[in-house]
This record gives sequence, C-alpha cells and structure tokens, in this order.
Amino acid sequence: MFLSRRSIRASSSLLSTAARSTRNASSLVYIEHKDGKLNDSVLHAVTAAKQVKGDLNAIIIGTEEEVGKVTEEVKRIDGFSKIYTASSPDYAHGLAEAITPVLTKFLDSSNPTTHLFSAHTAVNKDLFPRLSGSLNVSMIADIISLSHTDGPQEETVFKRPIYAGNAILEIKTTKEKDRVRVVTVRTTAFDKATLGEGNGAEVVQVEAVGSSSPTKHLSEELTISSRPDLSSAPRVVSGGRALKSAEQFNGVMEPLADSLSAAIGASRAAVDAGYADNSLQVGQTGKVVAPELYMAVGISGAIQHLAGMKESKMIVAINKDPDAPIFQVADHGLVADLFTAVPELTEKIKAAKA
Repeated sequence: MFLSRRSIRASSSLLSTAARSTRNASSLVYIEHKDGKLNDSVLHAVTAAKQVKGDLNAIIIGTEEEVGKVTEEVKRIDGFSKIYTASSPDYAHGLAEAITPVLTKFLDSSNPTTHLFSAHTAVNKDLFPRLSGSLNVSMIADIISLSHTDGPQEETVFKRPIYAGNAILEIKTTKEKDRVRVVTVRTTAFDKATLGEGNGAEVVQVEAVGSSSPTKHLSEELTISSRPDLSSAPRVVSGGRALKSAEQFNGVMEPLADSLSAAIGASRAAVDAGYADNSLQVGQTGKVVAPELYMAVGISGAIQHLAGMKESKMIVAINKDPDAPIFQVADHGLVADLFTAVPELTEKIKAAKA
C-alpha cells in the first residue's frame, strides 16, 4: 500500500500523541539561581512538585561554572531522580529569550514530563508565559494548592487566588488538554523542601540550544541590604503613606526593624510617593509575604495591600484611624499616633533585649 508523505506525517503525529497519552505523570522543577547560588524559592516549588505522583526531576540552565555550583546544591535536595543540566555562555544572565528555546526543545522531546514547576518570582513571571506560548499550552500561575490523581484518567486540580485573594479559582487539567502543565507556585503557600544528603540523583547533560534573540543584557543595579530578604524574612515591618516623607519613613522604620531583626516593607502608596524603594512593596502588585510577625505602621489596609500579607501568622497594626480596614485582619491593633507610638515601642524592645 502506498502512503503519501502527508499520511506518514499524520501517522507519526498520532503515534506521538498516543505515546504521550500512555506515559506516567512526572514533574520537573526549573532551578532558578543567580551567581551560582540556588534561589531559596525553588525549595517551595519542590514541595509542590512532590505532590504529583511519579518521578521528580530537576533542570538547571546556565553557564558551565554556574551549573556546576548549583548542581552540587540541588543534589542535597531529597526526592530528585534525575538532574538535567544545560550550559552555554548564552545563558549567563538567565534571559527568558535565551532560556525558552532549550526548555521548549527539552519538553518537546520524548521525556515523560507532564508538569513543570517553579516559584512565582520576577524571573519566572517573565520566563514561564513565554515558554507556555512556545509550547502552545496554558500557564497556571501563582498556585496555593494542588491535588493529583494518577492513572488512565490522570488529572491535576490547582487552586489560585483571584480578585486580590477574595476568591479562589479552581483549575482542573488533564494530559489530553495540556501535555505539559506549566505552573508557578506561591512560595508562602508551601513549606520549604529540606536540604539534606540527597538520594544520589543521576546528572544528565542536555544539549544546549542557541538563541538568535536581539535582546542583550546590558547591566543591572542591585539594592544591597544587611537586613533579611523581604520575601523570606520571619519578621517584617511595613510603613505606609502616613509616614509623610522618605526621611520620616527611614527615621521611624529602620530603628524598629533593627530592634526586631526584621525586613522592611512598604505599601504601594508609600512607594508611589517616593518614601521607599519599589523592591520593598508588599501587596498584589508587589511581594507576597507570610512571616511569623507582620507589623503594619501607618497603613490603612487597602485590599491590594492585604492580598500580599494577610497570610502572616501574626499581624500587628498601628494606625490613628480606629476605622482603618487593617484592623479587620490584625491580631493586635494600636490606635495611636505612629510618630509617638513607634519610637516608644522601639525603645521598649531594645530595653527588653538588653
């Protein structure tokens, strides 16, 4: 029987589809890193990925030196079966335009990945939408939980907040609809995976894919601080527009933060007014935090701000307006002038620690 080239291509496509439909579920974690050091947010994504039944693998992309250093760290994470690595000078700064082709080729190959996970960070907010478009699959962003059912009717149900956290969207996916689920994880919703001795994961080198993107890395400006990182700090003190100026913001918030060994945050109103750097913004359009202690100073409690901190273990609010919305979510509230109350509180904390 004679088959045309079109028929042969169609048959190959059907075979490929059939092979994908019978493969077991497995998850892959994209390892975000910088300067050869693992980003701690990855550990939250690993915890989420472990909830998918099947093999758990990792992929590290960067320069040869970076990949070598990060691989040693990733080996200490329990649960990985394989660690895939791809190295090239083109991957030096982790640009989405450079990373997408190698990830696309890898996920389009015969490997059994059905879920790709990483943290919902600034880097992955750039990379993952581009990748999902390249793969022609849906992206599922900022999940707070998932449940997975394996077998012939394999499906995964994800939950993510919408409307500034006032509603929870449930997304049901199957391998017939999306051969690869591209997922970012809200770090505050999952515990960190622990670093131990590892379980001897096999390291597999992946062929690098060149990029012809006109985008080039020119420079970067980093905000260096001796204080804990805002995203992962166990204690956070945030200031709002009521602080009235950058000088007063620093003069009130910095001593308080130092007394508590806390990170400093800010409301969007304070950032927009120029009182604090954009990197300190907490809220729907800033960082989402869930520390053990969150202290809101001079913050009214707009819904956009609450979306970024209401999962904190203990919330303390200081505001002179007794009707401020922040008191509705606060565990402890003080109605007082912040310019009097906060310096007094700072001195008492210092005295208690002396």
